[in-house]
Order: sequence, then C-alpha cells, then structure tokens
Amino acid sequence: MFIQSAYQFLEHLRSVKNASEHTIRNYCIDLNALKNYLEASLLKNCKQEDFPDKICFHSPYKDRWKGKDDILPIETIDKKAIRGFLAHLSEHNQNKRTIVRRLSSLRTFFRYAVSQNLAPLNPVEDLETPKLDKKIPVSISYDQVKKMFDQPDCNSYLGLRDRVMMELLYSSGLRVSELVALNRADIDTKSLLIKLKGKGKKERIVPITKNAAEWITTYLNHSERHMEIDGHQPEVDSQAIFLNKFGTRLTMRSVDRHFDKYLKASGLANKITPHTIRHTIATHWLENGMDLKTVQVMLGHSSLATTTIYTQVSTKLKKKVYDAAHPRA
Repeated sequence: MFIQSAYQFLEHLRSVKNASEHTIRNYCIDLNALKNYLEASLLKNCKQEDFPDKICFHSPYKDRWKGKDDILPIETIDKKAIRGFLAHLSEHNQNKRTIVRRLSSLRTFFRYAVSQNLAPLNPVEDLETPKLDKKIPVSISYDQVKKMFDQPDCNSYLGLRDRVMMELLYSSGLRVSELVALNRADIDTKSLLIKLKGKGKKERIVPITKNAAEWITTYLNHSERHMEIDGHQPEVDSQAIFLNKFGTRLTMRSVDRHFDKYLKASGLANKITPHTIRHTIATHWLENGMDLKTVQVMLGHSSLATTTIYTQVSTKLKKKVYDAAHPRA
C-alpha cells in the first residue's frame, strides 16, 4: 500500500540515510501532493472520511502507521498515473522547479519501494525531467546589507539575537539550516572558527570574523537569556545558540519570519531572503580576490560548478575578466 510504503521510506531516510529533518519534510510534502492527486483520481467512489490520513512529518516515526486504513494500492500507480499527476501540477500553475523536485522525490521513493518489494515497478524511472533554466543568484550591495543590519533593536534581547544571526550569515556564508543547527560547542570565539553540519550531514570548519565572534559572545552572555522578561522565556535548550521566545531552538521558518519583518522595514522586501546574504558574501569574497576553490570550501559546495555561478552576479567581476582577456593594442 502507498501510505505504508511512504512511511517505511521516511524511516529509511532517517535511520539509514541519516537525512536531515528538512529533507524528510520536503519528501513528505511531495508524497502528500501525489497522495492528494491519487485520492481525487483513484478513490472517486470513496467518502472523504475514508481517505487515509495525511503523511505526517511531525508525529513520532513509530506512531506514523496508525490511523485510517491504507486504501491506496501502490501497484496501481503506473506511468499514466504519474504523467497525469505532472499534468495536474502544470494545470495548477506549479512552477517548473517544484515539478522537478516532486519528480525527483517520487523517483527516489519508488526506487526504494521496488528494492524492498513494496512496488512491482518504478513508474518514474524513464520519465524525462524538465530542464531548468540556470537561476543567477541575487546579490545586494554592502550598503544594502548594512541597511538591513541596522533594523533590529539591539537594546532588546530578541533584537540582539536577530542582529547576531545577520552578522553570522554575512561573516561566513551560512545556510539558514546551518545557522539554526548551531550549538555552543560548535563555536570557538578565541580561534574564530565554527563547525557546521551542511547538506548530507557533511561537516566543515570555517572562520568567522572577530566582529561576528564579539556579537555572538554578547548574545550568549546576555543576562536576559536566563530570565522571563519582555515576552520571552528563559533558556530551555542549553546547547542551542539561537533560541526562540520560548527558550528552545529557533527554527528555519522563524528565521524567515523575522527577516521578512526587517526586510520590509528596510525597503528590501520582495528582493531578497536570508539566503541572499549567503549569495552576497560569496560575491563579495570573489570581488575582493578570494579564489573560487576557497569560496567553494567556505560555502560547502560539493561541485565547483555551483560556485562558479557567482562570477556571473557581479558587474565588477565581469569587467575584471573582460579587461584581463581583452587584447592590448
């Protein structure tokens, strides 16, 4: 059955592949999208209350199989059904990048299902993946970075936290997922180094600026961190660097929400996201002479080709390359 196979797959991702919660969440979203389509197309004669429960990311893994009967037969999901699903996504104006991710997730899921004899075939295996246009990262100027950094009220404990996050993102080009996962043990403010766990749980050590280290120290030693005051609770998670108002680890969604507020205040809304700071520092590093290989290591890119795209962002870099290549008279 489809739902039971999906839960076995999610458990495989967690316990065998050591996938991050963010990765598993995305697989859940994609599997639920197919589930919703199959219910509409294959279970037309069933009542809504008979449909199997949503594939739930947040409930404990051991409890995920509990719920309504699984009445979605996985063996009936063939290429025709998957093509219908992709057409359904297009008709509902899903962007190409989302469709490509859905297709990739389903290909991986069915490959696992076939290997475990949960499904007779992989209906996605031979389907062609739509080609994506290479998206050039958005970068902003240092003045725009500074304007955004000036938005948080650093006189408040939570405002200070938000400024520290900005400083750290710009200091070392962190992903937001890496930022929220940081623990006290990962930061050495004396050696100015931090240990990050990136995509695929790959670890890397990168430097931070002295300025960023000072901001972090100020935030960690703030007296209100252990107090219930001004709408926030005292520290609950003693390992986490960045805490929410409940004293527990901050989530990626919370970071996005806070940044959205500051972006609107700075007039940069709809132009950038927290991830844009990563693009920006990569561009600034290159503009100031850092070589591509070093930038690749700093950002944790598995391929140099991924890093190379930053050379297309900057007009300054383009002019430098042009001047170097142009024949002299």
